[in-house]
Amino acid sequence: MLARDQGFEVFRRVGITDDDGPADRRQDEPPPHDSIPDSADGERVIDDIVEASEIPAESDCLDEWDAGEDFGTPPPREWLLGNQFCRKFVSGLTAPGATGKSATRLVQYMSLAVARALAGQHVFKRCKVLIISMEDDRDELRRRILAACLHHGVDRDELKGWLYCWTPKGLKLAHLKDGARQKGPLEALIREKIKNRGIGLIALDPFIKVHALGENDNDAMDYVCELLTKIAIDLNVAVDIPQHTRKGQQTAGDADAGRGASSTRDAGRLFYTLTRMTEEEAKQFGIPAEQRALYVRLDSSKVNIAPPSGGATWFKLIGVRLDNGTADYPAGDEVQTVERWHPPETWEDVTAAQLNAALTDIEAGLPNGQRYSGASAAKGVRAAWQLIQHHAPSRTEPQCREIIRTWIKNGVLTEAEYDDPIERKPRKGLSVCHAKRPS
Repeated sequence: MLARDQGFEVFRRVGITDDDGPADRRQDEPPPHDSIPDSADGERVIDDIVEASEIPAESDCLDEWDAGEDFGTPPPREWLLGNQFCRKFVSGLTAPGATGKSATRLVQYMSLAVARALAGQHVFKRCKVLIISMEDDRDELRRRILAACLHHGVDRDELKGWLYCWTPKGLKLAHLKDGARQKGPLEALIREKIKNRGIGLIALDPFIKVHALGENDNDAMDYVCELLTKIAIDLNVAVDIPQHTRKGQQTAGDADAGRGASSTRDAGRLFYTLTRMTEEEAKQFGIPAEQRALYVRLDSSKVNIAPPSGGATWFKLIGVRLDNGTADYPAGDEVQTVERWHPPETWEDVTAAQLNAALTDIEAGLPNGQRYSGASAAKGVRAAWQLIQHHAPSRTEPQCREIIRTWIKNGVLTEAEYDDPIERKPRKGLSVCHAKRPS
């Protein structure tokens, strides 16, 4: 009877009445007991009602308001770094192992701490950062920070009071106790540190080490992410949860690339992927095959509160000598950091004179009377892209082919049939529209 009375009291307090009951029933009078089923389902309903008894009586605690009476203007979102981090929201970076995920994020965190665009991304406002390393120990994190400081010219005094590091071991944000999900001691400690230090961004790397629940369980991951979201909102901080990708081939910008349950992805608002440069991209940018692994691209995979970035943001991995040698290890360490890298643009530094010279050659055709071809499969002497490369030798084959495709699309080049004097059959060849030549 106690459970029933508690449940009915909740109904009375939040203003819920039995529409099917007698019209003259008093609002504070519970419905007859026979309206509660005695089956197992009925017991479950009663249990739910008992849980609902914890709902506060004051409507203000439920954060309800009348939108028609809300005449004020809400404050702007408190962005911190580019479209990467924002107060009150959860962000994340998904990447395969050994891609430079931690090195990339560290430079972004340091950008906020020193109010400088070390990663080439706009710093909206300087803020204090707390890095919670769940995998690397204190010394390894110190090496990473030193490498970034040396390469980017950051003085230790710039970081003092702005960048904090924590390497807790054995502490979890959530765990199972007696078969039920519960907050772990890490949750309260994080809140305490945020308040004591005035932190604006917390980073928990990697996410899988933050909790002790099943990463493939959607309900479990939703529970963990709800804890993080509540920290972000309650304490007005940005929360970042870098994570590893699932096994298999990775695609830039794939929102489903993260390992584990999809509820992790669904809970975040600013998720990105970090992937290695592909063979095709290396050819397009003129990067030697042996150096391709040094280049990584950052792409938006799920950005719900801002327009997604128009293209990839590229970084180059840099090895930094720490000059920390000892008698036993005279060479010391070389530790990775990142710097912003801009791929060469197709048309960058190509002059109008170079382009017009290539068009003149295309219009003239081959000495044997054949005309050049702009087909993607064109090879040999008839491939028009080679004329671009002849006059602009810094352009790669993919870039030269892109120039030909662009000219055909905008009408600088036209394709028409002609009688091939060598093959003795009709073929398509290129001609130049002189009115549309580059000026």
